[in-house]
Amino acid sequence: MKMIQTRPSTGRRLAGAGLWVLQVVAAGVFLMAALGKFTGAEPSASTFEALGWGEWFRYLVGAVEVVGAVALLVPALSGAAALAFTGLMAGATLTEAFVSGGPVAMPLALLVISGVIAWGRRDRTVRLWRSVSRR
Repeated sequence: MKMIQTRPSTGRRLAGAGLWVLQVVAAGVFLMAALGKFTGAEPSASTFEALGWGEWFRYLVGAVEVVGAVALLVPALSGAAALAFTGLMAGATLTEAFVSGGPVAMPLALLVISGVIAWGRRDRTVRLWRSVSRR
């Protein structure tokens, strides 16, 4: 049986390229944010102090951001990483709005970007889930 290979449409290729651009930009932003958490730079330090959970939580979130930023650049993990960042940024947005009283523009923008990536890479997330849930 002869298999016919088809090329993705131009629109699909452009959407894929756009998602890669968003993934690279988001990974860079999350790496920079993690650096701020590890160094105790403001406003990170005061935000986590307002939470009252101690410095360990700031370091944990920084580590999650580093691992997630790397995962955004790994094709098989990109959808799951974006989905995790969507949850993290929902929490960050709520924290800024109701705990620290800071501006919500940046975490909200990252929430939207992460959601777009998660939606665009949902097929990869499904494949990853199927591969790890097999016994």
